Amino acid sequence: MPSNKKDDLPSVGQVQFLTVAEVATLMRVSKMTVYRLVHSGELPAVRVGKSFRVPEKAVHEYLQGAYFDVG
Repeated sequence: MPSNKKDDLPSVGQVQFLTVAEVATLMRVSKMTVYRLVHSGELPAVRVGKSFRVPEKAVHEYLQGAYFDVG
């Protein structure tokens, strides 16, 4: 039975969202850097009113992909 793409998504109650300030603290960067990542599309975010919320999983995935191996 083929899976429905909508069924593959976690429910809203299961997703943990972080504020831009929380993401900046977690990544040890400025809030401006987080805004740049969001606006460039490198970090997905949901707009809530005038602010953004970033899924916690997206932050962890971004950091995993950002590791640089100096060989």
